[in-house]
Amino acid sequence: MSTAVMLIKRNIKLFFKDKGMFLTSLITPAILLVLYVTFLGNVYRNSFTPNLPESLPLSDSLIDGLVGGQLISSILAVSCVTVAFCSNFLMVQDKANGTVKDLKISPVSSSTLSMSYYIASLASTLTICFAATGICLAYVAFVGWYMTVTDVILLFLNVLLLALFGTALSSIVNLFLSTQGQISAVGTIVSAGYGFICGAYMPISSFGTGLQKVLSFLPGTYGTALVRNHAMQGVLSEMSKQGVPADVIEEIKNVLDCNLYFFGHQVEISSMYMILGVTVTILIGVYILINLIVNRRKAE
Repeated sequence: MSTAVMLIKRNIKLFFKDKGMFLTSLITPAILLVLYVTFLGNVYRNSFTPNLPESLPLSDSLIDGLVGGQLISSILAVSCVTVAFCSNFLMVQDKANGTVKDLKISPVSSSTLSMSYYIASLASTLTICFAATGICLAYVAFVGWYMTVTDVILLFLNVLLLALFGTALSSIVNLFLSTQGQISAVGTIVSAGYGFICGAYMPISSFGTGLQKVLSFLPGTYGTALVRNHAMQGVLSEMSKQGVPADVIEEIKNVLDCNLYFFGHQVEISSMYMILGVTVTILIGVYILINLIVNRRKAE
């Protein structure tokens, strides 16, 4: 057990000492926040304001709070996965520079080595993502705060689950990588593509019916919806108190992907948690199984 702890500490220290990986992981959420506020704020605002009754004026703070909730939910939904891939690239770097061979020569079991990579990556990812969550909450407090303590706690829980999901997924993918070029290629693909397929950059409701059905099979979609719900629940409740009709609130939830539908059936929040939790469990199981198979083949 002491060996595993030492390896975990070693991996965490190397990640934070690597200025390239660390700064890229840390700066990405901040850059996304600036870009979203600058370029997507008005787009998000225009996505729901047409649904509001003209006879019911809402304060700028309320509207900004709704836009802010959508912005930070998009940022956190993407960052939890992209940061996990960045922090987990240490596994590939050890292969590329031959360090993993030295580690395997020492009296360290392959299972301990694999576990240390996963736990260290998760710890590094959570450190950065929780810091990003704090920055996002500060932004929401500046533009319009309507979140409750429960909303904040559940938001951090969602970040934890998405970080577990991203770390497990990246661990499986990185098992098959062994060069710096592959790291760059996978990092580019994940950074550019994940935000679209999980509904963070553009709501899934804006896609075609066929694509919506395809994306409803992806667990990341439900992770994004969970973050959306708890980032925006407070402001939506305030809108309801100020007289916005319930059907308008539901339409806004539909447009912004707070409500998700699987072949016409609405997916409850409890089901979203179950989908994400089961997916994380399966991915960790697959990661362990692949390691066992690889190690058994090498032993033969």
